[in-house]
Amino acid sequence: MSLILDGKIAAQAVKDALKSDLEKIKGAVPSGGGLKPGLAVVLVGDNPASIVYVGMKKKACEALGYYSREIKLPKETSLDQLLQVVAGLNADSQIHGILVQLPLPPHLDADRVINALDPRKDVDGLHPANLGKLLAGEKGLRPCTPLGVMVLLNHFKIPLAGKRAVVIGRSNLVGKPVGLLLLEANASVTFCHSKTSDLTEVVREAEIVVAAIGKPLFVKAEMIRPGAVVVDVGTSKGSDGKLLGDVDYGPVSKVASAISPVPGGVGPMTIALLLKNTFQAFREQTGF
Repeated sequence: MSLILDGKIAAQAVKDALKSDLEKIKGAVPSGGGLKPGLAVVLVGDNPASIVYVGMKKKACEALGYYSREIKLPKETSLDQLLQVVAGLNADSQIHGILVQLPLPPHLDADRVINALDPRKDVDGLHPANLGKLLAGEKGLRPCTPLGVMVLLNHFKIPLAGKRAVVIGRSNLVGKPVGLLLLEANASVTFCHSKTSDLTEVVREAEIVVAAIGKPLFVKAEMIRPGAVVVDVGTSKGSDGKLLGDVDYGPVSKVASAISPVPGGVGPMTIALLLKNTFQAFREQTGF
C-alpha cells in the first residue's frame, strides 16, 4: 500500500507555522502595530475555475488574519488598464504580495503583466527576476506550486539527495522550476516532454516522478519503477466533471511507494505556499 502524500495535512503544518510567526510579530509590536501581511489577487474575466481558486485564497488569508484584497475586472479589460491596476498595487504599502490569477483572457499578454509586477511583491514567483534567482541559487520568492511539491516531499520525509528524479513537463509555471528545486535538493534531474524518445523507459528509471504535463491519466503503472515516489501536479476535468490528475492513480498507487492524490495533494500546498511567500514578502518589505 502506497504512502498517501496528503497535501491537506502538509498544508496545515505550513499554516500553523505561519500563525505562530504572526503571533510572535504581534507580541513584539504594541497592539500589533496594525501590521499584517497584505495580499491582492487580481481576477480578470469569469473563468469558473479561477473564481473558485480566488475564493479559496481569500478564505485562507482571512483564516490567518492577513489583509486580503480581491480585484475583479471584466474580461474586456485592456492590457493598459490591467497594467495600471498592477502599478497601483506596486505602489500600495498595504499590499505586500500581488497575484494575477492565470490564465488571463486570450487578448492579454500574461508575460507583460508578470514583468510589470514589483519582483518583491511577486508572490507567485514568476517574474524573470525571481526565476533568475532560482536559477542562480539565490534567495528569492519561489513559484508556489513547485515549492509546494518540495514542501510536501519534505513533510513526509521523502529523501531527495542522490535520487534520480524525472519531471514530466517543462513549463515555466511548474516543470522547469520544480526541476531546479529538485537540483537544489541534490537530486539528479531529467526533464521529459512531448519530444522525449522512449518516454516510458526514461520515466521508469526514476526514483522520484513529478507529473506536470497537463494530460489526464497520462502516467500509467507500467511507466513507474516499483517503489518510486510519484507527485501528481496535473488538474483536468473528466467528462463527468470530476477532477483528474496526470497520473492514473489507482493502478500507479499499487506500484509506487508514495503518491500524491488529485484532488488533495499538491493543490492545498499551492495555496499554503502562496501564504508563506506573502509572509516572506511582508517581512522583507517591513523589516519584521
